[in-house]
Amino acid sequence: MLQDFSWLSTLADLSARRVPCVLITVMEAKGSTPREAGTKMVVTADAQFGTIGGGNLEFEAVAEARKLLEAAISTAAVKDYPLGPKLAQCCGGAVSVLLESFIPTGKKLYLFGAGHVGREVVSVLSALPLDIVWVDSREGEFPAALPAHCKQKLTSAPLAEAENIDDNAYVLVMTHSHDLDYDIVRAVLQRGRFAYLGLIGSATKRARFEKRLTVDGITPEGLARLVCPIGVGGVTGKHPREIAIAVAAQLLSCGLTRTGAPQE
Repeated sequence: MLQDFSWLSTLADLSARRVPCVLITVMEAKGSTPREAGTKMVVTADAQFGTIGGGNLEFEAVAEARKLLEAAISTAAVKDYPLGPKLAQCCGGAVSVLLESFIPTGKKLYLFGAGHVGREVVSVLSALPLDIVWVDSREGEFPAALPAHCKQKLTSAPLAEAENIDDNAYVLVMTHSHDLDYDIVRAVLQRGRFAYLGLIGSATKRARFEKRLTVDGITPEGLARLVCPIGVGGVTGKHPREIAIAVAAQLLSCGLTRTGAPQE
């Protein structure tokens, strides 16, 4: 007896965890076939859920699904499989399957610093369609439970992470050290190709950083891209949650979850 399988619940769970997947559906089953039309299974890069009947039919369909995952685009394809000698299945029928790939398209935020404000930022943004890379060098600063799309990066070299961010990423800098803040900001500005760079701190901190960054060769155009202080205007509270909400609002206004090219 086949194990109960809810393809809809599986898709919902994978979507919540931002795992790319392919839904395979038997569209048409002619003659003698392992499963009837409407049967579904879900495939990820390293797992599969449900079955369309096993054997070489399923093996071939799963292989096609993983080709779609490698292409990393959301698309659909139909494949026809005669169940004869070619697939070493003696059913004698024919099956058409629909393969639909679901690739998460959310943007990426690099958050440097797991202090009080950093924790609140992750909490506020946890329900939004984006991937968060949360970087800190201090063991024990991260909470025990993280949102599914938030990746903890405990490293002794946060600066190396800053030097290797993805293109068009959003970056928030709020570490425990002003010197580390400076090094990360300088690295991101020197690298370029980012969508947003925000630094926690006052106008005085910005002025100090600008003087040092100018000496280090950052152009006026580069300095203009640094956001400091961070957060939408009009929010004057100092509580970490208030700061996080103001920062989240600013990120959204800069296109954090909008499709298409980021706005500067």
